[in-house]
Amino acid sequence: MSSSEIPQPPPLPAVQEGLEHLFDDLRSALDKYVGREQVEWVHQAFLFGAEVHKDQRRKSGEPYITHPLAVATLMADMRFDMETIVAAILHDVIEDTPVSKEQLAADFGDEVAELVDGVSKLTQIKFETKAEAEAENMRKMLLAMVRDIRVMLIKLNDRLHNMRTLGVMRPDKRRRIARETLDIYVPIANRLGLNALRSELEDLGFASLYPDRYRVLDEAMRSARGNRREIVEKIEGAIRERLEGEGLAGSVMGREKHLYSIYRKMRGKKLSFSDVSDVYAFRVSAKSVDMCYRILGAVHNLYKPVPGKFKDYIAIPKANGYQSLHTVLFGPFGVHIEVQIRTEDMDKVAEAGVAAHWLYKTGDESGFGTHARVREWMRNVLELQQHAGNSLEFLESVKIDLFPSEVYVFTPKGKIMVLKRGATPVDFAYAVHTDVGNCCVAAKIDRRLAPLRTPLANGQTVEIITAQNARPNPGWLNYVVTAKARSSVRHYLKNLQHDEAVMLGRRLLDNELGARKLSIDALSPAVIQAVLAELKLNSLEQLLAEIGLGTRMAVLVARRMVPERRHEQRGLRRALSRVMPAWLGGGKSAGASSRPLVIRGTEGMVISFAKCCHPIPGDSIVGFVTSGRGIVIHVQSCKNVVDSRKLPEKWLDVQWENDVKGEFLVELQVGMLNRRGVLATVAAAVAEMGANIENINIEERDGRHSGLTMLIEVSGRKHLANIMRRVRSIDAVSKISRVRG
Repeated sequence: MSSSEIPQPPPLPAVQEGLEHLFDDLRSALDKYVGREQVEWVHQAFLFGAEVHKDQRRKSGEPYITHPLAVATLMADMRFDMETIVAAILHDVIEDTPVSKEQLAADFGDEVAELVDGVSKLTQIKFETKAEAEAENMRKMLLAMVRDIRVMLIKLNDRLHNMRTLGVMRPDKRRRIARETLDIYVPIANRLGLNALRSELEDLGFASLYPDRYRVLDEAMRSARGNRREIVEKIEGAIRERLEGEGLAGSVMGREKHLYSIYRKMRGKKLSFSDVSDVYAFRVSAKSVDMCYRILGAVHNLYKPVPGKFKDYIAIPKANGYQSLHTVLFGPFGVHIEVQIRTEDMDKVAEAGVAAHWLYKTGDESGFGTHARVREWMRNVLELQQHAGNSLEFLESVKIDLFPSEVYVFTPKGKIMVLKRGATPVDFAYAVHTDVGNCCVAAKIDRRLAPLRTPLANGQTVEIITAQNARPNPGWLNYVVTAKARSSVRHYLKNLQHDEAVMLGRRLLDNELGARKLSIDALSPAVIQAVLAELKLNSLEQLLAEIGLGTRMAVLVARRMVPERRHEQRGLRRALSRVMPAWLGGGKSAGASSRPLVIRGTEGMVISFAKCCHPIPGDSIVGFVTSGRGIVIHVQSCKNVVDSRKLPEKWLDVQWENDVKGEFLVELQVGMLNRRGVLATVAAAVAEMGANIENINIEERDGRHSGLTMLIEVSGRKHLANIMRRVRSIDAVSKISRVRG
């Protein structure tokens, strides 16, 4: 930024006495890479911040300006541009002071104002729960990060300084902030490749969340450090000597793993501290990629590698752009040692990640991997936001996306796809393209057909088979693991549910209007608009969807559309019928028209079949209207129907269509003798009759008899009768009956 481009803020009062020296550390950091005029502009921001925060103090008693100043100093150590440094100093002024975004833009420029606004929380909006408020604030910040990555870098350094000074907080607040740091900010730092910052956040979070465990582990590390120093020096010297002997140039450095990494390994593998052998790791920096692989050969000749513990992140980088060769070796004294080999540029990117662009002024080539992957991740974040129903669902999807224990698979054309470990062909399909995922019907893994729920393994080639009319299956949500797949399926199902609710709502309202010799299409637009205005709805589609989902009763809406003028006796008869439902012998069920709703079995998500009685075509049925879910169909003799007689207005007359298509679940109880192979015989008989067993449970009643409960799919009562007749014919079966709730 040239001196002519620097915004000039208005003159400010002298900074509070005794605070000027606080700017010295930031000034020293800035003097290393910017000119005097730019430092002066940052100093003006400091004066502005000190003035607007003058009445505020931190929990420690220090002036509040010390916090944003410390954040700005951390950013200056990474050599960020001046707009970012100024925004870091002012990052709390919109949230905590009367200063507006417009005033900030006028004094320090639009770019600074946008960065500060991106970091600021939503304090003006009231949320129902604290979780919703936190999720919405995180959503706002992540979307601001999509526009400008510096927003997140300011927030991460803000969190780092807060974690360093967390000791003055109440224990419960410390634990909450530490948990949030480990759950959200650490994974974001990892995704952005900020390894040094991530490691410190992890250790600080560990110390605040589990102080006793941290103290014990820290003491164990200190006591073991003296014994292990000699081993580390010996191994480091041996590696350096071998490289010199082979004529290979590379610097060797032994390092100690940080405490949280050791704790996580102990907990994950249920190890004691003495069993964690690779507490120390060695890093070798080389000049070129070719030299990295030659050094790998040299260390493998020096110490034997542990099988299955070699990872090539140079050929296939991690999701955050990290590149390195990792190998674990059988070292001297019976210890395992981890060796990481990478180029000097890779080492810079490994430590600073996306911030390496500012810290080292790396060229496009060295920083391309990290920057490209960060841009790809931010694009995915934007897509998740578009598909998410609310801020909590969005945050859940982002959390899923932030824990990328990767698996690497190939497309049929040889392109590498990086997915979360445990990913299935459905996750792969959505990673290729949303349309491919939506139309996915089958998959081939290494040229062989495989179930869509099959977890993928490294190195497999995956081919997706699609069909033009195929649609996402709600069951996919039980096994997809990537955020994109989960949010895409949910988004489709929500739209599908809305469309089905509109269709059902139209049928219900037409049924009610049909009793009055009318239909929706016959109503005048003026009548419809008057009802919509009265109900405070925007469109007829919205009204029909609410009727279909059960949040509005069709009979009440029909009355608003066609005011009834009946004889008082008819009104009395109708009132009596509403308190004496059909299943109690009192006429029509409440809310029912003269025409029952016809159930076709293809209505989708807005009509479901009760799991207590499992109605099937041919049964006498009744519908129960549930708010937000649509209609649940019960058998009329179901005990839940009788128990709900206090809510007659919720029940609806329904009947099966003459020719219902589809499969329906029904529960059977079978009494049988304990004989070898009897279960297989019963299952074979059911399959022989063209039915599928969904679930099966056996309960032994005594030494000779067992009870078998089966959940099977049938097309109707006739199909069920044939199955029961066939099972009853088995010698070992003593009785069979249907469970009706």
